[in-house]
Amino acid sequence: MFESKNDKLINEIWNKEENPNPSEEKIDEPKTETVNVEPTTPTPPKQEPKSGKKRIAGIMLAAALVGGTFGFGGGYLALQMYPQSVIVQNTNTNSSLNNTALSSDNLSLQDIIQKAQPSVVEIRTETVSNNFLLQEYVSEGAGSGVIITSDGYIVTNNHVIDNASTINVTLSDGTSYPATLIGKDAATDLAVIKIEATNLTMAVLGNSDGISVGDTVVAIGNPLGRLGGSATDGIISALDREITIDNETMTLLQTNAAVNPGNSGGGLFNSRGELIGIVNAKSSGSDIEGLGFAIPVNDVKTVAEQLINDGYVSNRASMGVYLSEVTQATAELPAGLYISDTVEGSGAEKAGLQAYDRIIFIDGQEVNTFNELKKIIRNHNVGDVVEVTIIRDGKQVNANVELTESKQ
Repeated sequence: MFESKNDKLINEIWNKEENPNPSEEKIDEPKTETVNVEPTTPTPPKQEPKSGKKRIAGIMLAAALVGGTFGFGGGYLALQMYPQSVIVQNTNTNSSLNNTALSSDNLSLQDIIQKAQPSVVEIRTETVSNNFLLQEYVSEGAGSGVIITSDGYIVTNNHVIDNASTINVTLSDGTSYPATLIGKDAATDLAVIKIEATNLTMAVLGNSDGISVGDTVVAIGNPLGRLGGSATDGIISALDREITIDNETMTLLQTNAAVNPGNSGGGLFNSRGELIGIVNAKSSGSDIEGLGFAIPVNDVKTVAEQLINDGYVSNRASMGVYLSEVTQATAELPAGLYISDTVEGSGAEKAGLQAYDRIIFIDGQEVNTFNELKKIIRNHNVGDVVEVTIIRDGKQVNANVELTESKQ
């Protein structure tokens, strides 16, 4: 895992084109990403795996969120690869999400909705930013969330609350509460927030390993940021879809239940009214409809418990670098993956890596993009040492970097 940096690193032109007028509130259009999908062979119970590869372009994060453009010092074309550091509220909790399924009876659509709808909330955010004239303006965002404990812990998507200055939650009965960010994880696009409330209706957690293609599902969320509690039905269209969004490759459930901007963070429920996924993306291709994606609830439970207990996901190896990917060569700068800074005390800093070093090999494997580097590091554990080959001032340099634990 690679660390990100608070607004110090790559925000010279963050809001240059967002809003030239100070103090003007707006709700941005949903963010659209182009992705490559490499379907993996699904392994549902009692089904034969199917082979074949497809390409799907245009995955759109299903929330109305703030967009931005990043600059890299000296006019470099670059991208900031990870969001800001996790904001952690210390909590005294024995987080064990034991609200697991007990029933095996299928319900009618009406009963599924009646059972699940009270556990889904609307989320509204405000983000204070500066334009290129250093004038402040406020952007609004909207999404959904699912209550996972009766005392107010709510799971949502990282991209719904990322960089938010304020977070507000509205329950299904119309009651609103301010929320505190407990922890977030960019790699899984999950976050946990908390409201000060008790005796809330929490979702019953199902088992995403036990679902099959063709199973009935219901998606409940806040489409368009204005239609809280909306429910749509469909089926599980595919399992184990590998989708890349914001440079993060995730294994997701695919459904044809209609999801729209604002559904992000909402629930995907099975025929027993149990939560089996958190909606996080939909297709946006001009000729593609009926493709929505959700994070499997078994993954959600694992990450949420760690975010509640620790504020971050533990045991992820990190080089301890901030990275910028230059996709097009310029006269001054070849295309490639550049270090923009190192984390204090990290293995990268101790090994002498510096800003503007271009990474070309990790353990002898060629690296040109962030995803290529990330795939290599994911196969290592905290404490492993990797050989990093860089280009610095036109010369090739090798460095041994000990991987440390990422707390992002």
